Amino acid sequence: IRGHPATTHGVAAGMALNPCFHPALLATLALLLAGCGRPPPPVAAPANPASPAWVAALEREVGAIDAAMPGDFGAYVHRLGPPDEAGELDLGDGRAWYLSSTIKVPVAIAVLEAADAGDLSLDEELELAAGDFVDGAGDMLQHAPGERFSIAALLEKSLRDSDSTATDMLIRRIGEERLNARVAAWTGEGFGRITPIRQVRYDAYGALHPKVADLDSMQMLALRQAKAGEPRLQALADALGVPRAELGDATLEQVFEDYYARGLNSATLPAYGRLLARLAGGELLSPRSTDLLLGHMRAINTGSRRIQAGLPPDADFAQKTGTQLQRACNVGLLDPGLGRDGATVVVACAERFGELEQAEQAFQALGRALADTLTVRD
Repeated sequence: IRGHPATTHGVAAGMALNPCFHPALLATLALLLAGCGRPPPPVAAPANPASPAWVAALEREVGAIDAAMPGDFGAYVHRLGPPDEAGELDLGDGRAWYLSSTIKVPVAIAVLEAADAGDLSLDEELELAAGDFVDGAGDMLQHAPGERFSIAALLEKSLRDSDSTATDMLIRRIGEERLNARVAAWTGEGFGRITPIRQVRYDAYGALHPKVADLDSMQMLALRQAKAGEPRLQALADALGVPRAELGDATLEQVFEDYYARGLNSATLPAYGRLLARLAGGELLSPRSTDLLLGHMRAINTGSRRIQAGLPPDADFAQKTGTQLQRACNVGLLDPGLGRDGATVVVACAERFGELEQAEQAFQALGRALADTLTVRD
């Protein structure tokens, strides 16, 4: 039995007694026999194939964008499709970024998933409550409590107009706990807790004074009539009926920086990217619901000054924007109709950029970089 210890020892002993065996030959044969019972050495795993050329080219472009913009600029790009084109670029620093109104996409997915499951109907009407009002874009602030709106209409307002009042009505219907459970199921780790947008204001200002929790929606809305900065903090003190000094000496930017540090309504860029990739691949919603959502994202009214402005005029870009004090994001799918066969996931956020125009220029530059490095179909 080749390789058995007794056999090996016997053969070696016999060769040693036979003067016909040369000593060098004996040594060689002994080494060979000693290795007969050993497994073959492991075969090294093949090296990962090189990333497509666009990855390195886009990395250089995004690095230049970040260097040119005050503050921080992060981007995540994942091209789906055949191996010679597919690739991933993650320049999100491995941390969470505040999402602002781009949370409206996962909210919409949760609502449409519930509709697909038969748990609600898009024709179902929700009543506008006094507590639903939130400052921001859209026309819901022009309506009165008691008016009713279909879920389908609220989805359109939330996505196309970025109406935060409509969004909070949808969160109220789907449930905050269910929303966060579904986001975790879709993306794994990487998302912080999503809250109603109205709650963002209470959480941010609430750190300054406990009586903020007692303000009603209309009092919170009135704060936006004051200019951002010290005038708004003075307006808050007036609404609370306390001296301005009782709120401390933090600036409005510091108040919101402290809020952002809590990780609410935030996510890593790859986590948000996984959400969009699964949406593009038809993994989250029925074809009908996917088409409805992408149709709203193609028709948003808030994206003309960001990534879209740097893309070819007829580029197919389903997107959502978000803006808050010293925070801005633009997320979306290029060529979403190609799905897993060639859509490109884009998630980009900017922080501490000074004037919003600075961030918008960075997003536009990213659009041009995408057009230069990828084959953007028009």
